[in-house]
Amino acid sequence: MSISNRLKFLSTLCVFFIFSESFSQSSVSTYSALGLGNFNNGGLTQNRGMGGTGISFGTGWGLNYMNPALTTRNTIFNFQAAFNYSRINAQNANDSEFLDGGGLSYVGVSLPFKSGKQTVGLGLNQLTSVNYNILVRGQVTNSNLGSLNRIDGDGGISEAYLSTGFLVAKNLSLGIHGSYLFGSTIRTNQLSLLGEDGLPTGVSSEFYQRFTVSDVAFKFGGHYHFKIGSKSNLHLGAIYQAFGNINGKEFAKVGDFGQASRPGGEGDVIRNNDNVSVYVPSNIGYGITYEKINKFVIGLDIQQQPLSSYKNLEGSTGDLGDSYRVGLGVQLAPDFTAVDNLLKRTTYRFGAAYEQTPFVVANTQIRDIGINFGGSVPVNSLSLANFAIQLGTRGTTSNGLIRENYLSVSLGFSLNDNTWFYKRVFE
Repeated sequence: MSISNRLKFLSTLCVFFIFSESFSQSSVSTYSALGLGNFNNGGLTQNRGMGGTGISFGTGWGLNYMNPALTTRNTIFNFQAAFNYSRINAQNANDSEFLDGGGLSYVGVSLPFKSGKQTVGLGLNQLTSVNYNILVRGQVTNSNLGSLNRIDGDGGISEAYLSTGFLVAKNLSLGIHGSYLFGSTIRTNQLSLLGEDGLPTGVSSEFYQRFTVSDVAFKFGGHYHFKIGSKSNLHLGAIYQAFGNINGKEFAKVGDFGQASRPGGEGDVIRNNDNVSVYVPSNIGYGITYEKINKFVIGLDIQQQPLSSYKNLEGSTGDLGDSYRVGLGVQLAPDFTAVDNLLKRTTYRFGAAYEQTPFVVANTQIRDIGINFGGSVPVNSLSLANFAIQLGTRGTTSNGLIRENYLSVSLGFSLNDNTWFYKRVFE
């Protein structure tokens, strides 16, 4: 690299670490109270616009996060980041309420050390998210007293990752994605007794639990494509995301209302940053994509994770069920050479996804169905403004459960530069 490119590289790393200091993401769902919360298997903004597909196809204009083998398609420098926002209407048989949450979704960099043969990526992303607030009213047996439980949860597991992909043979690439897992899930349960007038009576109690993660995980990927016509390709891809025992520390405490969550508050400490772990089964995914070069793409992805084998902090199974996700996506590029027509140079994406989530409540496994659309709008010769919108429904009002009708929006940008790892003829 020239001196100017080294300066660019250092300045980009500075920006990256500034983003990492403020990194946070909040989605919202009542069902994130179960397990480790909602798993993010839908990829980045461009993937979400296509129903969460991206295992078998990627481009050089955005990060290829879902399959590390596809990073070889990043032949130019790329810096990408996005913010997300989610709003849901949670309904049961009698009531409904609007909830929302949002924040920085991800940030990443792609560095093509050997253009088309080896690319290295690094970034920050969130693997799971926890954000819920539940009120449960009941009646104390054999008394005139009622009870009110307020159950809150926040946080999630994030990753700082380093990935690389290699072209190992013609049209065949392999990749590995290593993650340092960090973050905390915080759960609070406040219990109050209510008199006949509906007002609190006696002493209210509180249970506070914090699970702080510190561990590593790996994802492996493969990609192969072959021509099926003069201007058409068929792409095949697969990933294996290995988790296993995720280690961390647990702090748990019981006290009077407002005391358990305070470090110096009165109460009984149950676990004082004890070493614990949860077991998370591996996630397997595979996909197939048909590409009409520079025209359109249609892809199908399937991911499966046997989360019925998930073990909680107590080492017990049965909290979750096996999950799978099917995504179908389409990408259209009317005419990327039409320099005088922005609409023709814009890339359009559409998709749909069906997911059997791992959440099992009242012997009912929760399902999630959504439709997606999005796009990438050129902002100069190489960089893009990206957006994706998802509309969907999760759960049911049967059996006393909750249905969540949701809107999720992802807005971001992709800054590209093709001068970084190329020698100039004249300096």
